[in-house]
Order: sequence, then structure tokens, then C-alpha cells
Amino acid sequence: MVRALALLLSLCAPLGAQAQECRLALLLALDVSASVDEAEDALQRKGLAAALLAPEVQEAFFAAPPVALAAYEWSGRLKYKTLLDWTMIDDRGALLAAANRIAASTRSETEFPTAMGYALGHGATLLQAGPACLFKTLDMSGDGVNNEGFPPAAAYAEFPFNGVTVNGLVINGADFEGEISLIDYYREEVIRGPGAFLEVAQGFADFERAMTRKLLREVSPRTVGALSPG
Repeated sequence: MVRALALLLSLCAPLGAQAQECRLALLLALDVSASVDEAEDALQRKGLAAALLAPEVQEAFFAAPPVALAAYEWSGRLKYKTLLDWTMIDDRGALLAAANRIAASTRSETEFPTAMGYALGHGATLLQAGPACLFKTLDMSGDGVNNEGFPPAAAYAEFPFNGVTVNGLVINGADFEGEISLIDYYREEVIRGPGAFLEVAQGFADFERAMTRKLLREVSPRTVGALSPG
């Protein structure tokens, strides 16, 4: 079933932006499952927009060749909505427009579970259809573990994740209950690929701070060491 869904999503994925030189394709994924209430959703939506416009993040965006940026929200099986189509962030006007679009976006779903495997698979197809960049990163944020559909491991086995780094932003809530902590779940099951890392927000009120730190680390130009002789 997972393999068939992977094929279906890849065939149905929208055409990406025209390939052009860029150093990073960065895809941001926001959790809007039923565990996220209206006020919390507003905090993460506005927090992401504010983080994109933080002075240090803007400086990192424009320190090297451009970054391609896109964003979507996710919840239950096949429940996703594009918040920002692939956009080349090649000047401050483009970054401001992207942030404003995300800030003005409205939530599409409120009642569905946390189908993280499906959300990851959708992200992989969007990255595959997106611009050709030197690096590809999927930025998954959420406040709960997968509780519907196939797990992250199945998504990684069946969808095109070669060369993709998946970073995580855990929204750590005091009311979370599970067999393992949410932080450990993201560390063991979600983050993946070269240089993958985890950032933690202590509740939705801390989302902007955590996302700012995360974006700064993701969009700062990577240092590539010289090749060894011989």
C-alpha cells in the first residue's frame, strides 16, 4: 500500500519551479492536526513568518547563492495544503512576500490525527518536483507522534529521500503522553540524512524562537572542506 501511494503521489505532484542555480531547497511543514488548537496554530504560523524575517536569518539567506523556499501544512491521511509554492528567495522583497503569505494563510483542517508518514511522503514528492538545488531539506515541526497510517520508517523506505535531510522541530508540551518522550521520538524516528538535527520549542509560545534558531542553522552557507590530496 505504501509503495502504491508513493507512486501515486509522485505522478500527481505539481510541477516545481524551473530549475536554476540555488544552494538549498528548503521545504517547511507545519502540523495542524487535532492536537493543535486555534491559538497554537496562530502562534506557529505567525512565528514562522517572524522567524523568516529575523535580521540574522535574513543575513544568512543572502550570504550565498539563493535558497528555494516552500511550505505546507499537514494533519491526517492525504490532508495537506500548500502555504507557499516554490519561491526563489533571491532578494529581500521575495523573502518578505513569502513571510507575508505564510502569515496570512488560513488553516485548512482542524479535526484530523497526526499522519506523519503521509506528511513525509508528501514532502518528498514536493522536493522531487521542486527546483534543482545543491542541497534539499525538509523541515518537520509537530507536537505529537504518528498516530494514523504508516510510520516515518515506511515513508523513508518507499518515497524518494535520497539526498534529502529531514530536520525536526519538536513543540514540547507538558500534556504529551507516550511510551517515549516526543524529543526521543523525533530523534529516533523522524530526523534523517546528512547533518540532520533537532530543535525544541517549549510550547507554542516558544515556537518563534526555536524556528529562528532552526532556520539560521539551515540557511547559513555550509562550509565545505578542501579535498585531501591524492
